[in-house]
Amino acid sequence: MAKPDTYKIRIDKDNYDVGEPSLTGTQLLSLAGKEPGRFKIIQRLKGGQAKPIAPTQSVELTEPGVERFMTLPCDQTEG
Repeated sequence: MAKPDTYKIRIDKDNYDVGEPSLTGTQLLSLAGKEPGRFKIIQRLKGGQAKPIAPTQSVELTEPGVERFMTLPCDQTEG
């Protein structure tokens, strides 16, 4: 099976086509126009689970179910 030329991902409510099979947390934030250090990126998993992605951690977009992400401000506090 051939690898796709682009990988479709969603960050918050925006869709992106990415040409790389893996991206770091910092690259995902930059793609979404968010400043690393002020925001963090969370991977949304099936079943409603959320997994934080470290700035230098790579996410393999070739794996099934890794196409949804959300951003949160780093200074967010529980209300």
